[in-house]
Amino acid sequence: MNRTELFDFFWRSHSSVTPDALRIHDLLGERGEAVVNDHVAFRTFDIEPIGVESLAETFLRLGWSPSGEYTFPEKKLRARSYAHSEEGVPHVFISELITAEFSGELRRIVGSLVEQVAAERRGSESLLGELPSWAPVSYEDYRRLQEESQYAAWLAAFGIRVNHFTVLVNALTTFDSLQALNAWLIAEGFQLNDSGGLIKGTPEQLLEQSSTRSNTIEWEFAGGERHVIPSCYYEFARRYVDPSTGELYRGFIAKSADRIFESTDDVRAAR
Repeated sequence: MNRTELFDFFWRSHSSVTPDALRIHDLLGERGEAVVNDHVAFRTFDIEPIGVESLAETFLRLGWSPSGEYTFPEKKLRARSYAHSEEGVPHVFISELITAEFSGELRRIVGSLVEQVAAERRGSESLLGELPSWAPVSYEDYRRLQEESQYAAWLAAFGIRVNHFTVLVNALTTFDSLQALNAWLIAEGFQLNDSGGLIKGTPEQLLEQSSTRSNTIEWEFAGGERHVIPSCYYEFARRYVDPSTGELYRGFIAKSADRIFESTDDVRAAR
């Protein structure tokens, strides 16, 4: 697939489990907005053949370059971002769970999933462009993973798919701020992620972000068992001019991303 085909696949797979994203996209279109995608994000495990570097190879071949590295000690994650040489092409953000920092039980469950991915697929486009990534995880294992990591549970259930698309607020013409966009979304009935506040980041940090809470959908687990769980979400980003470059800031803010990750948290796991 070329770049356009790949991102078309990403949007189809994302919107199929994220009705809110499709509805927001359509509502913005009804206002006359041409939605521009700021970035997409993937989640993975730090195990070959699906580590960050493996997933990134497809993007590197298509013109993206590394643009930042980030760590999330509390959630035991690390991530890298990638920017394209062509202006207007979405950024890519790929994070991975540091499995060595978790229990043997989590590593066992995760290992049983990753071992289903053939080693020769390392760095291949198929890691990004084919779903499902592995056979359905059992609901029992999904719940066990939640006890240690919401991130791990989500990834075990949904595999390597785009976790969120992101509306570039700078490109909108009927909203003058992220605050105004958020107010409109709430009025339209969407639930926003308020972890750390509705808006993560500041103009001084050169990036402001907000996001919906994940949709909850019925999902199939091993043995045909079906349960309603959080899926994916839609994000909104406003970037500011970086004085050092004279261009819009191209990076991400780790503290903000840490809270954005929580858009897919399942509150039942805390009970």
